[in-house]
Amino acid sequence: MTGRRLEPLTLDSLSDLPTPCRSCVFWELSPVAASQARRTGDTEFEKEAWLSAALLEWGSVGRLAYVDDVPAGYLLYAPAHLVPRAVAFPTAPVSGDAVLLITGRVLDEFTGGGIGRMLVQGVAKDLTRRGVRAIEAFGLEGGEPPEGDRYAAAPGCLLPADFLRSVGFKTVRPHYRHPRLRLDLRTTLSWREDVEQAIERLLGTVRQPVLSGS
Repeated sequence: MTGRRLEPLTLDSLSDLPTPCRSCVFWELSPVAASQARRTGDTEFEKEAWLSAALLEWGSVGRLAYVDDVPAGYLLYAPAHLVPRAVAFPTAPVSGDAVLLITGRVLDEFTGGGIGRMLVQGVAKDLTRRGVRAIEAFGLEGGEPPEGDRYAAAPGCLLPADFLRSVGFKTVRPHYRHPRLRLDLRTTLSWREDVEQAIERLLGTVRQPVLSGS
């Protein structure tokens, strides 16, 4: 694939998120508020409001990948205090020095072309430049949650734990469904010297993006 690029997620590019991610507020609202927004049909408005507030308070919270100007995938990330759903997980809280990698997705037609890898590179470069010490994420073990799981998300809202481990994350708090994993940016000093080269070493031969999300 040629003509690939990454862009920060903005209010103008929010519509480029894939369906149903554009209107999903699983992470952006508390469980109660998310249920209410779904009942009233206000999820797209709430998503936009969350992004607007996050951009004003903290700055960029996402990266979009494009192939020949066609949206191909994305990743979202933010400090845990901007992610209400984060406190609802059994392996919470996120460490105080870490930014939460929330969710992401590579569209089916672009899998196998390195888009997931490119997105991780973009997020790591952005956070390293901003002085973030670590990235953490709540992973999903064993596929989608069973019906009735109190932490259940819409299909694809959680990043697979296997994917996170494949790109260098380590489990810091285990759980049979939702381990919390961490990528410590402080221990890889060469990231500060040459982020691109360090990420190449970190990701090694990973070629198949397995991201899904909302």
